[in-house]
Amino acid sequence: MLTYIRMRNILITGGAGFIGSHVVRLFVNKYPDYHIINLDKLTYAGNLANLKDIENKPNYTFVKADIVDLDEIRRITREYQIDGIIHLAAESHVDRSIKDPFTFARTNVMGTLALLQAVKEYWDSLPEKYEGKRFYHISTDEVYGALELTHPEGVPAPFTTKASSEDEMAYGTEFFLETTKYNPHSPYSASKASSDHFVRAYHDTYGMPTIVTNCSNNYGPYQFPEKLIPLFINNIRHGKPLPVYGKGDNVRDWLFVEDHARAIDLIFHKGKIADTYNIGGFNEWKNIDIIKVIIKTVDRLLGNPEGYSEKLITFVTDRLGHDMRYAIDSRKLQSELGWEPSLQFEEGIEKTVRWYLDNQEWMDNITTGEYEKYYDYMYKNR
Repeated sequence: MLTYIRMRNILITGGAGFIGSHVVRLFVNKYPDYHIINLDKLTYAGNLANLKDIENKPNYTFVKADIVDLDEIRRITREYQIDGIIHLAAESHVDRSIKDPFTFARTNVMGTLALLQAVKEYWDSLPEKYEGKRFYHISTDEVYGALELTHPEGVPAPFTTKASSEDEMAYGTEFFLETTKYNPHSPYSASKASSDHFVRAYHDTYGMPTIVTNCSNNYGPYQFPEKLIPLFINNIRHGKPLPVYGKGDNVRDWLFVEDHARAIDLIFHKGKIADTYNIGGFNEWKNIDIIKVIIKTVDRLLGNPEGYSEKLITFVTDRLGHDMRYAIDSRKLQSELGWEPSLQFEEGIEKTVRWYLDNQEWMDNITTGEYEKYYDYMYKNR
């Protein structure tokens, strides 16, 4: 029988970011008896405008802090009497990690270590210690390395979320399992792999109640527009080039962000301590194919002729160490906790494109200053 853990004061790190803001919103609205503390450094990808709709809720508090600052994290865990942590704060863009790996090591490794140490010290000081406590660490499928394209042409979308037979598998029969050996290939994935190991080590060494999840690519509202889908939606709107790495043959498994937030909620409350869960949608797409879906959807919603923006596709030099295929097997999560994706990709991408087109002020406020400099560096100067 599954045990439903209820806690009082939940610290969500990186809660002003893309995935984090969806998790904060879900928890604040769903659990009015919880106090949700959103801790974010507000770097380029953190944006409190993502949470305007809940910022005045009585069970919500925002705290600006750097997770690497051990003394400050110690103070916060004690001041707010933290019972549970959902750790999403991370540097996450592979291209940035190639340019500046030290920042990724600092935030993703040392930041996670500071959180673990601070909460361990606080929980150790309590009479009940770890009882009713939980440290939930969100990781990525990229720590597993890469899979081969054994079905290079794939099968027609949409794909099943069950993948019960080989015929239903898109680009290969091999998927990342919770037991798959780690084999990271980029500074980003290496930093996340290291942080995963520290989380598990704190359980094995100190008995900390930890959980780790590894999720596939997310998409949806509020994503910072250096990532493929919002970048391309915005570029189509402005008639800018759509930079495609290599031939666009790399395959990724995509999951709507609200489905990921639902999985986090479920795992946080019902997941087994010291366990790992993979989160994905059995929804694989080649980059070039997803780009064509985005073009078709944006052009239709903007009133452009079909295929009008395909001329913007620009093939650029491939990313260093670019993994060919990621594919998550989330059947453990489905069978043990009853979770599965709620949206097919076509429905999710329609919802996503409409959101970005309807929130152009949000996008325009983001795509200025620091981000424009980054865009110039990454694409215009190749």
